[in-house]
Amino acid sequence: MCGIVGYTGKKQAAPIILEGLSKLEYRGYDSAGLAVRDGEHLAEVVKASGKLKVLSEKTDNGNALPGTCGIGHTRWATHGEPNQTNAHPHVSGNCTGSGSGEVESEVVGVHNGIIENFTELKAKLERHGYKFYSQTDTEVVVKLVDYYYKKYKLGPIDAIAKTMVRVRGSYALELMFKDHPGEIWVARKDSPMIIGVTDGDTYVASDVPAILKYTRNVYYIDNLEFAKLVPGEAHFYNLDGDEVQKESVEITWDAQAAEKDGFEHFMMKEIHEQPKAVGDTLKAILSEDDRIDLEKLGLTPEVVNSISGVDIVACGSAWHVGMAARYVMEDLAAIPVRVELASEYRYRKSPVDKDSLVIVISQSGETADSLAALREAHENGVRTLAIVNVRGSSIAREADSVFYTMAGPEISVATTKAYSTQLMAAYCLAVEFGRVRGFIDDEKYAYYIKELKAIPDKIAKVLDDKERIQWFASKYANAHDVFFIGRGIDYAICLEGSLKLKEISYIHSEAYAAGELKHGTISLIEEGTLVIGVLTQPDLFEKTVSNMVECRSRGAYLMGVAPYGKYEAEDTANFVTYVPKADEHFIGSLAVIPLQLLGYYVSVAKGLDVDKPRNLAKSVTVE
Repeated sequence: MCGIVGYTGKKQAAPIILEGLSKLEYRGYDSAGLAVRDGEHLAEVVKASGKLKVLSEKTDNGNALPGTCGIGHTRWATHGEPNQTNAHPHVSGNCTGSGSGEVESEVVGVHNGIIENFTELKAKLERHGYKFYSQTDTEVVVKLVDYYYKKYKLGPIDAIAKTMVRVRGSYALELMFKDHPGEIWVARKDSPMIIGVTDGDTYVASDVPAILKYTRNVYYIDNLEFAKLVPGEAHFYNLDGDEVQKESVEITWDAQAAEKDGFEHFMMKEIHEQPKAVGDTLKAILSEDDRIDLEKLGLTPEVVNSISGVDIVACGSAWHVGMAARYVMEDLAAIPVRVELASEYRYRKSPVDKDSLVIVISQSGETADSLAALREAHENGVRTLAIVNVRGSSIAREADSVFYTMAGPEISVATTKAYSTQLMAAYCLAVEFGRVRGFIDDEKYAYYIKELKAIPDKIAKVLDDKERIQWFASKYANAHDVFFIGRGIDYAICLEGSLKLKEISYIHSEAYAAGELKHGTISLIEEGTLVIGVLTQPDLFEKTVSNMVECRSRGAYLMGVAPYGKYEAEDTANFVTYVPKADEHFIGSLAVIPLQLLGYYVSVAKGLDVDKPRNLAKSVTVE
């Protein structure tokens, strides 16, 4: 959520900051602002509500603001409505926050995250004469830094350290001090932040695409650390104010990977990248003799055999991956699996099994609730495994083992290739767990590996038929209610299909286990309601078809997703799209593709912003 960019060096700062913020628009935002200082001159703050282009026009693409040191932000509203006054940066002085002009303040700052005790802190500061012009928690934390900076006549190191100890919540904080020209100070707790250093220039951002144009080597700030950035240098400190040394991490994907590459939207580009991303994820874990090598993750046969059960913890689409993985893992490895919403897991008081394995799934590796769940598992002494896409992310650093997916940068808010690579990772765990635990013999193991290796080409085959989905989507772009139904793995795929439709087309849609329709939901079916049945599981095909017939008899229009050869689906459904045959455990990777395309084409037909749906953000770093 939100985007942070900062620069100090030899070049004009504002154009660099604006360009960097444009690379983070996918994260979701409703206002933008920047603050730039020119040598000894105080920072000039410019803010605007709405899209980044408003801020760019206001500053002539940044050219109107001289200065080689600055910070910028795109805000996703949490505290206070989305307007210019509440936009960042915020200042320690008592100005109106109107959004333009030189600011008489000791401290200027921007912030990602949520300050949980901001009301208490605000009251404290008001007692000390501070006045507030915005409704934000960010203004509170900036003025708290100012309070410690002035009251105790501390330097930035001690003022920031005292603030970090006093604040509860999550933050990526970026600050400039009046008396420290050319310096940017940053601090972090639970919200991502990266720093890039080149010859004479230093960059900071909340995500890689913002600075990838300038450097591939970045530093990750750990939790409860802060840093001083000066041209060409970065100095890191712990809460005691002691300097700590860090190693840089190389970003392996290039800037082109974060561009649309001729596609109208990032989402469609990323849908088409799935064959390669899924294939790369499999190749990364396969040995030369076609064995799934979990030992490189620290999951030795002894560890796998000692596992009494698995808890899969995730949010959103990653939770849907867990739902599909449960069916596959329980069937192939005979391991009991629970799938938990990360936002609920940490608050449940269920008994702890020290021999279980907690698998945390997150694209960004920064999802706040998932990170909190991981820490909860550690506090309970349970082994953890992370399935993440971003090297150096918080979840990757803190988990006992990490299975990296090879999706590359995913820009569209609606996930596609990250979801598919997470599915592949889950399949690999299930197959290897089954082999190690003695439930899969060598012949069956070779068969499953062959099936997994065939998935990328089969996904490409599904994409070849996308025009039929586009035609169907144009007919139902004005639907008001859509229901997805399936059983077993098909139900798990329905959950993801429903989310894809609702999050980018704003059509109300729900996914149901097909057998549950008659327990209340079928009362919602009326003439013209679209019901989509996923029909890939051989043993459940007829049962789901029967449920679809029940909907049709009440006026529903039926769409089916079925494997090649199951043409009898056309006897029931009004429209059927087919996917290649595959093993029933893995065919969900194919069945989800038409549902991704359906959501995309419906959104396009409605003229909506596919990559940046309203009210949503790519990386949810607040609870």
